[in-house]
Amino acid sequence: MNKALITEQLKDISLSFFRKDFFGIYHGSISAKTDNGRFIINTKDAIFDNITESSLIELYFKKDYRWNQASSGALIHKDIYENFSDAKFVIFCVPPYTTAYSLNHNIIIPKDYFGYKEIGDIPIYNPKQFDDWIERANTEIVHYFLTNKTNIMIIKGYGIYAFNRDLSDMVKKLAILERSCRILMLDNYKDSFCME
Repeated sequence: MNKALITEQLKDISLSFFRKDFFGIYHGSISAKTDNGRFIINTKDAIFDNITESSLIELYFKKDYRWNQASSGALIHKDIYENFSDAKFVIFCVPPYTTAYSLNHNIIIPKDYFGYKEIGDIPIYNPKQFDDWIERANTEIVHYFLTNKTNIMIIKGYGIYAFNRDLSDMVKKLAILERSCRILMLDNYKDSFCME
């Protein structure tokens, strides 16, 4: 894979996701598999509206000193790459409407056309408790993907992990999902407002 092209793609998506509030200043992670046993991921100090070459680091699957600079989600990204041959890009983001909607629901059933046609119903994973979630996350996320045959995982109150062979397809689906959740929340607000 062309590393310069990948770097530019990750920069563009990071800026777009930051502007849409999918990433916080230091919150989120994005990566691309570069070769067998290697991937590029943002560093732990990356500022997503200004990703530079120094904000990205290439890691080998075997841990070395570079892992200390990488995003805290690097292990999850590595495990996804190791378990799914079609994973060329992995992202962790916290889109506000999807995350907010996940707090009070167990499944997302889009009512809008694009959500219905492009993503369909998506269950919401409940981590049950946040106290030890970080210790459990990489095992449970990979297990979820393996058992549910999906490439998008919405985690209640936490955010979304997704992977795909095609970066633009993954980003498109996440944008549609966020818009669908916004529409659902507006629809719920309208219903609760009309009942008063």
